[in-house]
Amino acid sequence: MALSSYTPRLRTALVLCGAGTAGAYHAGVLRALTEAGVKIDVLAAHGAGGIGALSGAADGVAELSSASGPWTSARMARAYRWRTALRVAGWGGLVAVALVLLPLVLLILASGVYALSVVAALANFPSIAASLVEWYGQMLGLLFSPPLLPTLMPRAVVLAVLAVAGVLAVAAVRSRSIERSRRRARGAFWWRLIGQPLDSSEPEGAVKEALRQITRGATNPSRAEMGRRYVELLTENFGQPGFHEVLLAVHDLDARRDLVAAVLSPPWRQSFGQRRVGAGPREAEMFDLVEGREHDRGLIVDFVAGGLRLPAASAPHEVTFPDKGYWQGETHRWCDRPELASRLIDEAARVGVEQVILVSPAPPAATPHDMRPKALDFRTRMGETLRSMETAAFQDAWAMAATRFSGVFAIRPTHNPIGPFDVAGVYDESSDRERTVAELVQLGHDDAYRQFIEPVVATGERLEEI
Repeated sequence: MALSSYTPRLRTALVLCGAGTAGAYHAGVLRALTEAGVKIDVLAAHGAGGIGALSGAADGVAELSSASGPWTSARMARAYRWRTALRVAGWGGLVAVALVLLPLVLLILASGVYALSVVAALANFPSIAASLVEWYGQMLGLLFSPPLLPTLMPRAVVLAVLAVAGVLAVAAVRSRSIERSRRRARGAFWWRLIGQPLDSSEPEGAVKEALRQITRGATNPSRAEMGRRYVELLTENFGQPGFHEVLLAVHDLDARRDLVAAVLSPPWRQSFGQRRVGAGPREAEMFDLVEGREHDRGLIVDFVAGGLRLPAASAPHEVTFPDKGYWQGETHRWCDRPELASRLIDEAARVGVEQVILVSPAPPAATPHDMRPKALDFRTRMGETLRSMETAAFQDAWAMAATRFSGVFAIRPTHNPIGPFDVAGVYDESSDRERTVAELVQLGHDDAYRQFIEPVVATGERLEEI
């Protein structure tokens, strides 16, 4: 999938695209490129690629792709679960339904026992038939006993329903109390009870822990401290093996624009700050984390956290800007969007990139006779929709890059059954077996060798020797 030959001397950017489990695929690709000694100048990322870019830029690829890394750790099995309130409410609802259906179940069982007694009588087993008839009477007595059906059962159902409503109400009040923004909410109260269904506390927690390990900070460092240490680590080691420049992108729902943060070497900071045509003030959308204010450096953690929040499926990440900045202390909501790949292409061209390697776990667009069973549950449907968008966004970014750079290369799987939310693995019908996230890391490693290192890098080296 290369549009031209790879030239190690040209300024090169690696663009990591995709959400959710995409980070595992990125980890495998980064490990392969590091093993092969591929020269990368800029690591650009959005979504789940944020932690891959930060780790890869600070010589942390080995930890990122290890068995204890953020994408294969045990805590990642809790990523993008249903919110705790919704899980508790769901179980409470099942209990209420079970209580309502209990009399019907007892009646069906009693009828089955009576039918067996008739069969036993016809088979000339009078003692067994008598015992079964006695059981039948006891079950009917239990079913229509005054303390049970007319009294205890309705009370139990009401208590279960009240417990469900109470859990949702407490969750709504709690979510309101921890929000940074104090803007008036628009809409009926019950929409706050439901909220965004998926919880992003994981993988966010695992990713922040990985970032803390990169910076070797305290056990519970502040966002500003973690960001400051990371920027200092990069700027002090620019030009050293394993250290690269970084571009991160996220979408601001309240500003209705994409935001870009950068840790760049001195020759490219000025060009990064130049205004884009038709985009409004540059300071409204870009953050130079090297020359910016101390507060801005802490935003590097927010960029990663915001990239892990998905539109509609999970609650946006709230960020409060400094009082003296362009946004004058406003609190905005950040999330990812698949089309940010194209924005990263534009920003990479701005900072002197001449060739780009696009990485995505989304397989190519489907062909005839490539249909799959329709998903029914919400998480799988959301993952299916997101993966389809990622495929289209990748194609758009590929087409855009072809007009901007002298070399464009792509690393992506031909088949990947693991969706963005399949952190616990998934059954793959095509191979009739379970596929795990650890295998996705290995898939990224193998694809990098098969699609880029062996056919492009190795071939180019042989041609230069000739």
